[in-house]
Amino acid sequence: MNDLNHVNLIGKISSTPKIMELENGRRIAKFTLSTKEQYLDANGITKTRRYWHVLSAWGRWVKVLEEIGNVGSELAIEGKLVTRFYQSKGQRKFISEVEVNDIVVM
Repeated sequence: MNDLNHVNLIGKISSTPKIMELENGRRIAKFTLSTKEQYLDANGITKTRRYWHVLSAWGRWVKVLEEIGNVGSELAIEGKLVTRFYQSKGQRKFISEVEVNDIVVM
């Protein structure tokens, strides 16, 4: 059996994409996407739970997000979960985010 790292999300942009250019000239867009799910609590009452996901997009998706990346825009995202680390105040910190492979504007 092959391992698989695959993420599908449908939600709304909840932060204006931050576009950055790296030293090598590559550009990256970082933003958050909110999703929600409904469930029944122990009393049978419908509740809604909301999640916020950190996403990063490279290449052509940066231009797409510059054009349509307004807060509240609904997107379908396909990508993979990536984890990286950085140093902050002498401590190693980890962050996980969804790296975008494909975007569909809803």
